[in-house]
Amino acid sequence: MSHTVGIRQTQKLKTRQALLDAALQLLEHQSLSSLGLREVTRAVGVAPTAFYRHFDDTAALGVALVEEALGSLHGVIGAILAETGDSEARLDRSVELITRHVREQPAHFRFIAREQHGSVGPVREAIAAQLRRFAEEVAEALAAEPESRGWTDEDLLMLGSLYVDHMVITASAMLDAGPAGEAQVAEVTRRRLRLVTLGRRHWLDDTGTGT
Repeated sequence: MSHTVGIRQTQKLKTRQALLDAALQLLEHQSLSSLGLREVTRAVGVAPTAFYRHFDDTAALGVALVEEALGSLHGVIGAILAETGDSEARLDRSVELITRHVREQPAHFRFIAREQHGSVGPVREAIAAQLRRFAEEVAEALAAEPESRGWTDEDLLMLGSLYVDHMVITASAMLDAGPAGEAQVAEVTRRRLRLVTLGRRHWLDDTGTGT
């Protein structure tokens, strides 16, 4: 009996993933708001009713795609943030990480770039929540550094958000530039983030805006 249940669960997971993959492919040419569940189920070869065994609606499917695109990055970014040593080296590694993921999962990042400001509320909120979580993780890592002595939690979160915003901009720019322009986008990003890092060192200066 348990063997049969295991087979059914495996098949269910396969069907769910197939629906996600088909939706992502269809979303290469349209927004989520225009995507119909019948399109998705037809692409997978299942009945429309099968869709509801996995998702309440296309918005829920979109939220699952957000998790698939961004959720797995938390562990990798967390490992980079946990590294000690030169902060610019960590920035370089972060840029390399984004570059690699955009190269390996362009459809996922195109989906995020399009739906971040799209008309499907739950998906917009899911993307915002993931980016806010990234910013909080960066802020927490920055707080442990000597350079952050005297910084408020609010300012650290602002700085974390600034780094995350630059990474989102970088991903979008790489999608637009394509493989040929990837290296140039990465270099511009490194320079911008280094500028932010230099500004950070003077945030609490007597003449700075932080006092």
